[in-house]
Amino acid sequence: MFATRRLAALLALPLFVAARPLSDAKPHTIDKAHSEINFVADSRMLSAHGFFGKWEADVKLDAAKWENSSVAITIDAASINTRVERRDGHLRSADFFDVEKHPNITFKSVSVKSTGANKLDITGDLTVRGTTKRITVPATMVFYEGGMGRFRGQFAINRMDYGVSYDSKLNPIQPEVQVQWDIALAEPKPAAK
Repeated sequence: MFATRRLAALLALPLFVAARPLSDAKPHTIDKAHSEINFVADSRMLSAHGFFGKWEADVKLDAAKWENSSVAITIDAASINTRVERRDGHLRSADFFDVEKHPNITFKSVSVKSTGANKLDITGDLTVRGTTKRITVPATMVFYEGGMGRFRGQFAINRMDYGVSYDSKLNPIQPEVQVQWDIALAEPKPAAK
């Protein structure tokens, strides 16, 4: 009896697998000339505008069913640039990002959800300075056609949540940091024969 049930289950397995929808998410490459990850950190004396100069992204998109899409981003924390060398050196130190111990900032999606016309919520795990928190990143699709597109968004994080807690009595820094991103991408073109 047990052997018969087991055999029936094994025979049904290919039908179950065949019935499951396959993801049509396709890998995309980032157009670095038209993509950037920026931030604004406010303090008493200045709103410091900066960006990360080195980062990579693994993006898979399914335009017919966005839920099948995924995003993974790895940022070189040492590539932080606020256009002031002394400040950037301090940001790389143990007071802030501690890049020697924590060289990368990463984001890995766990879900993508359509929230309206050209709007997505990308939920995932953000790791900064060795601390991981789940966040939801709103995205606006500027366009997507013929395997090419542009997505952008803005969100805020509390730097204290990630152990980036240095402050100055002379120039107090706000806990909330605004992050702005703008990414252009495309499906890789087939290799020429």
